Amino acid sequence: MDEMEEELKCPVCGSFFREPIILPCTHNICQACARNILVQTPDAESPQSSRASGSGVSDYDYLDLDKMSLYSEADSGYGSYGGFVSTPTTPCQKSPNGVRVFPPTVPQPPPQHHLLQHPGSLPPIPRNSCITCPQCHRSLILDDRGLRGFPKNRVLEGVVDRYQQSKAAALKCQLCEKSPKEATVMCEQCDVFYCEPCRLRCHPPRGPLAKHRLVPPAQGRISRRASPRKTSTCTEHELENMSMYCVQCKMPVCYQCLEEGKHGTHEVKALGAMWKLHKGQLSQALNGLSDRATEAKEFLVQLKNMVQHIQENGVEFEACLVAQCDALIDALNRRKAQLLSRVNKEHEHKLKVVRDQISHCTVKLRQTTGLMEYCLEVIKENDPSGFLQISDALIRRVHMTESQWGKGTLTPRMTSDFDLTLDSGPLLQTIHQLDFVQMKVAWFTFDPASAHPDIIFSNDNLTVTCNSYDDRVVTANSAFSRGVHYWEMTVDRYDNHPDPAFGVARADVLKDVMLGKDDKAWAMYVDNNRSWFMHNNSHTNRTDGGIGKGATIGVLLDFTRGILIFLVNDEQQGPVAFEALEGVYYPAISLNRNVQVTLHTGLPVPDFYTPGEADPNGSVC
Repeated sequence: MDEMEEELKCPVCGSFFREPIILPCTHNICQACARNILVQTPDAESPQSSRASGSGVSDYDYLDLDKMSLYSEADSGYGSYGGFVSTPTTPCQKSPNGVRVFPPTVPQPPPQHHLLQHPGSLPPIPRNSCITCPQCHRSLILDDRGLRGFPKNRVLEGVVDRYQQSKAAALKCQLCEKSPKEATVMCEQCDVFYCEPCRLRCHPPRGPLAKHRLVPPAQGRISRRASPRKTSTCTEHELENMSMYCVQCKMPVCYQCLEEGKHGTHEVKALGAMWKLHKGQLSQALNGLSDRATEAKEFLVQLKNMVQHIQENGVEFEACLVAQCDALIDALNRRKAQLLSRVNKEHEHKLKVVRDQISHCTVKLRQTTGLMEYCLEVIKENDPSGFLQISDALIRRVHMTESQWGKGTLTPRMTSDFDLTLDSGPLLQTIHQLDFVQMKVAWFTFDPASAHPDIIFSNDNLTVTCNSYDDRVVTANSAFSRGVHYWEMTVDRYDNHPDPAFGVARADVLKDVMLGKDDKAWAMYVDNNRSWFMHNNSHTNRTDGGIGKGATIGVLLDFTRGILIFLVNDEQQGPVAFEALEGVYYPAISLNRNVQVTLHTGLPVPDFYTPGEADPNGSVC
């Protein structure tokens, strides 16, 4: 259950949720933290289309806010509310779990000494207050009810309480006569905690006791303290209990909402029936995710074995190389040091790629396991309305997480073989020209020196984003003119459906427009639904299938055929993109502030691609 802990922590304060509320985007936040990050906006600039509260339909219109970035600079390291207040731009803060939090910059009003307040009461929320979700950075204006308009997440609160109780002091055996020992199991049928000696003595696994179910003490404590079903009251009509479920709005409602509220014409169903239906859907979704988690564990074992194989093969290859070089007298010894350096570079790169993949897969598996455990705890909850408040979001998260374990995720990005062949046939006078006959992989990074000034670099120039809403171009620090080359870029962040472009370019490509707008670049630009090829501002071959966070874009440049091919998530995207390519080309990309990508080089050519001519349909043989 330790892996579930991150699911139970507020993205603002980093602590366990206290009185969590559900924002319209389905994310959760402590009620006190929500009050702390409120921002006041002027009447004249309040976008009425975004005025809403937590009790309405969840699909709010955030488009204008996202485009104008009125309330959240979601893609930079800083948050600005300069359009609403006279104070300078305020740097954003980070919560303990790394989520950017934008502090309120509205100056506090002077105290009103003539107004009497009850001791301990909170000050009223200012009119036209705006709240920005610290996770998805969507913003909305609060209505007259303020934070009271958002439903409380009692299911999450109950799971947090049970989790904290399970982490309390160790449970003691209930049958030890003197000093009780720490319990090792609990019998669900006997409802008794046993230490190991008492279990063997008093609860032997034979006879009728053999059918009893023994569980870990922490799990037994949770099942003991499972909360009884609670009756929820409506946020609109506080005296009414929620008794029905609005199918259109996807939320529990009360009888009065149906009689006089906006749900009167909507389709409604019985709360209990929908509760059972959604529990079943969540359980079914968890089955698929559980299979992915099992595959991921096996995949991690495979990757860890690859580390050992790479190390063994590296040592073996190094020894072979030393033996060859030692046979070529003094001149060859000077060259030997340079060749060993390249072998070591291959060795270290392979280890780095595999270890990075192990780390990435471990983190994703931990998040997946945490989500699974959290969902299982939510399923145990006996509060129908509370469950239905979050069930749709959880079901979507489970499906989305399962899809992230899709094809290619559990495939090694590196082989353990060393594709280096030494030709020891040259004569002694040509020893200084000695080199590897073929090196299938190439390493390169993005080039800060030739990039547009708005491009932001990190991760040793392998990761790039931008501080502008306009498309900006960055090229690699290496160019190609012959051979077959393949590299990939993973999408680390993808907000508001932008359309980055990937491809190759000449050295003098324009840097302040989308890649492919001029005659110096050959590119594929892609959004969340489809892609196009573009060269010299000519758009061709629209293809269904887009990208999102976590997607992988592959670029295959083959000078033996003179063609350029694109892949999305290990599948070829459309036909051969461009033909008759000759000359010198740099890997290139254009993007704006809504996208961040990381470059992966030194990769083998995809398995589906074999030597041969392009067929008439445009695909490769």
